Amino acid sequence: MRGLFWIIALCGLAVAVALGARYNDGYVLLVFPPWRAEVSLNLFIIALLALYFVLYAGTRALAVTFGLPKRVREYRAQRQRESAGLVFQDAVRLLFEGRFGQALKKATEAHGAGTAPGLSALIAARAAQRMREPEKQQYWLEHAKTDDPRTEAATLMLDAEMANEARRFDVALAALEKLQGKQGRHIAALRLELRARQGVGDWDGVLKLARQLVKRDALPVEVVREIRTQAHLGNIAKRVADQGKLTTYLRSVPEDERGRRVVLAAARALVALGGEGEAQKLIESVLDAAQDEEWQPELVAIYGRLTNSEQTARIAKAEGWLRQHPDDARLLKALGRMCIRQRLWGKAQSYLEASLSVEPSQQGHLELARLFDLLERAEEANKHYRASALLDAR
Repeated sequence: MRGLFWIIALCGLAVAVALGARYNDGYVLLVFPPWRAEVSLNLFIIALLALYFVLYAGTRALAVTFGLPKRVREYRAQRQRESAGLVFQDAVRLLFEGRFGQALKKATEAHGAGTAPGLSALIAARAAQRMREPEKQQYWLEHAKTDDPRTEAATLMLDAEMANEARRFDVALAALEKLQGKQGRHIAALRLELRARQGVGDWDGVLKLARQLVKRDALPVEVVREIRTQAHLGNIAKRVADQGKLTTYLRSVPEDERGRRVVLAAARALVALGGEGEAQKLIESVLDAAQDEEWQPELVAIYGRLTNSEQTARIAKAEGWLRQHPDDARLLKALGRMCIRQRLWGKAQSYLEASLSVEPSQQGHLELARLFDLLERAEEANKHYRASALLDAR
């Protein structure tokens, strides 16, 4: 529609010009003494327009001719930029393909051409790190820090990640601390810090980060559970020489973080420090609340070895558990041990024999042999010593 409008307009203009020229009787008198020339006004206008177009065309031709070197330079620079961009893309692709030597070469070329110098240096640093060339890795990291201020955060993240992989956790934490001071911490940075704090054994820091990541739904539940367990085990190991500190720490552990391994390690540590009363309270609180799938026979075994003065109360407590777990061999064996200490010979024999009937064990035979020794029933004692030896030989 627009083209048709322009055609009609041009046709109208042509008609108008033709009519105007037909009825125009004017002339132009040119005097160049001693010459004179008389030219019609129409011809003069046409000649003037033709001269303008000739001068315009000549000027444009000269401008194009003299501007040709500049255009050639610009064209070559554009081609170089395009070529460098392709080289940079190749460097990224080769890095992800695992062809680190070629990636380092291409990244070096892209950096030399000035294409994304900060990112090119980061790619070269990562490739050098994968090739186990620490000097080149450090060289390119320094370039990444200085060549492009926009890549500073990316440089710090990569520095921390590579430091973690090299088990230089202090370096990783220093890089992440610097990153936090400039841009705060996001989920990826928190994960890197979590790994670094695990490496240096900062278990309190690990627990704090794990709880933050849980709130952001940044880690699977199974992973978080394992991280918390490892952190609590590490903290328990740090406090195995001080019962007071250990007890205080255990009381601060939330109920949902008291997993099987944590409670077992805590009970063993308390017993080793002589804190049998605290160990008893811990085991009883866990086993009283335990469902079938949460029952811990290992705790029962520790419970049966406690030697403090509350044997009768513990026997009653264990017999309550026995009503819920009648086929637990370790619980039966623990009851047998506690009954021996209380000189309840008949009950001790009954519990130990029931334990062996459920699951024959070397310790069960030894406890029965010890019981029969105390009762001066040597033949029966020897029988269980032999049974224990046979199980040991297996």
